[in-house]
Amino acid sequence: GSGRGFSGRSYCGGVNYAGGLSVGSLAGGSYGGGNCYGNGLGFGLGGGVVVGGLGGDCLLSSCDEKVTMQNLNDRLASYLDKVKCLEKENAELECRIREWYATQGLSCEPRDYSCYYKEIEDLQNQIVCATIDNNKIILDIDNSRMAADDFRVKYETELALRQSVEADINGLRQVLDQLTLCRCDLEAQLESLREELSCLKKNHEEEMNCLRKQSTGDVSVEVNACPGPDLRQILEDLRCQYETLIARNRKEVEDWYECKIEEVNREVITSGQEVETCNNQVTELRRQLQALEIDLQAQLSQRNNLESSLAETECQYNTLLGELQNQITCVEQQLAEIRTEIECQNQEYKTLLDVKCRLEQEIQTYRCLLE
Repeated sequence: GSGRGFSGRSYCGGVNYAGGLSVGSLAGGSYGGGNCYGNGLGFGLGGGVVVGGLGGDCLLSSCDEKVTMQNLNDRLASYLDKVKCLEKENAELECRIREWYATQGLSCEPRDYSCYYKEIEDLQNQIVCATIDNNKIILDIDNSRMAADDFRVKYETELALRQSVEADINGLRQVLDQLTLCRCDLEAQLESLREELSCLKKNHEEEMNCLRKQSTGDVSVEVNACPGPDLRQILEDLRCQYETLIARNRKEVEDWYECKIEEVNREVITSGQEVETCNNQVTELRRQLQALEIDLQAQLSQRNNLESSLAETECQYNTLLGELQNQITCVEQQLAEIRTEIECQNQEYKTLLDVKCRLEQEIQTYRCLLE
């Protein structure tokens, strides 16, 4: 017989298989056993073993034993070749894993963004400057709008005052026209009274002349009768009465005219004071309205500024959130790849464990056959 020994191989996490066989046979040849395995491959026990029993003893025929030993020998050789191939593939995978970790680095390590800080700071400063300029422009626009509104309100106030003064002037013109008409009537009455007085004076003078002519003459008539009425005295009394009546009428007319003028003046003064009071109240109310409008515009501009700053803050945080989401997505992809690799390695590990179990079974089979 001849003997042959073979050393073990290290595979799948440092599991050693070693064995030494020294078998004698009738054919005088060496044999070995092996299995064929790989990723996703099992193994098969080739050859045939004929076991017979006679009286409780296990016997192998010489032909079947030779075929079986040859089959096991071939399978052991193929097994050794497969182990070499797997070791080579394992070394290649380890090199690739080391290269990937060298390029990608650990997922928990923060990336160095210090080279972008200066650029980010410049962009932030530009954004702040642009925001300040924009706010200044908005403030100037608001101030111009408020000044325009102020001028418009002042123009409307002056226009209303002018219209009210024109209305008052038109009302006073009507009153003045009425007073002029009254004055004309009084002057006409005065002229008529003067004409009447002149007529009375003229009639009186004519009567006096007639009486004087009648009293002068060459005829002397003496009448023993009672004395007649004194016409001169009567005319004087009539003249006094007329003059008294004229003076009284003139005084009444002058008093009435002065009373009317005073009433009109009092009404004008009262209406002027009322108009001035109303104008003062309107001016004060408009000032209050302008102050309230200015406060409203200031509050509106402040609200717009706050809304713009809120929108900018939301945009910044949304951008940061998107970047973080992208980073999280990349990390999740890396974790998924790592899980996939771990599952593949676990599958290979399970396959190699299965191969180990089957090898142990074959070794046990060899031992049984050798015995």
